[in-house]
Amino acid sequence: MASITETMVTSGLDKAMASAPLLEDLPPRAVRDLVTQGTLRQYRRGTYLFYQGDQSDAVFFLWKGRLEVGTLSLTGHRQLLTTLDHPQFFGELGILGDQKRTATAVALEDAVVWVITGERFLYFLSQHFEAALALLKGLAGQIQAHESFVEDLLFLDLKGRVAKRLLQLVSPSLDELPADGTVLPAVVTHADLASLCGGSRENVTRILSEFQRRGLVMKDGRRYVLKSVTGLQRLAAL
Repeated sequence: MASITETMVTSGLDKAMASAPLLEDLPPRAVRDLVTQGTLRQYRRGTYLFYQGDQSDAVFFLWKGRLEVGTLSLTGHRQLLTTLDHPQFFGELGILGDQKRTATAVALEDAVVWVITGERFLYFLSQHFEAALALLKGLAGQIQAHESFVEDLLFLDLKGRVAKRLLQLVSPSLDELPADGTVLPAVVTHADLASLCGGSRENVTRILSEFQRRGLVMKDGRRYVLKSVTGLQRLAAL
């Protein structure tokens, strides 16, 4: 763990953080001040940042690397929530609600993460209304995403949910659909996709095989390529 120095601030961490929706409306000086209040931690692949049920005492910002956030049920069922693969804040929900961690975060590859105590983060929000408002907008988006997932479970069959998740892995909001030939940005296993869709790995594997036969997707090494966005869009009822 390392304290933030002026060298680290000017090496790109402040620019990465300033591009995050939470801070994009703040002046550069405010961003730099926040950066210097945290510390940097390096996590090797397979290292856990926190566990479901831990006390929420810090907010994180992924600077470099890739992380996975998921939950584990009492029966041992793993539910993938999201994969973080670009600079962004996470872990702030538990701080705001003064609740224990509702998910587990693990490094999928070597990662560099900025960490600030919950107390300092909340004080920063109290001094910068723009950041507090941006955080509320982000949380509203998370709630909307959860509601959308429930609707998908009710109104879309598994085939439609798989098609929709494939599109969302490239365009999360679905406001602008990707072009044919777009490659998924990260390696997504069948088990990961099953967790995201609320189905079994076996059924998702069968559906992906069908999609390949129909020319909707193809494999390029370990990654999937979206060959027919229109076809996937039709199945997802978009």
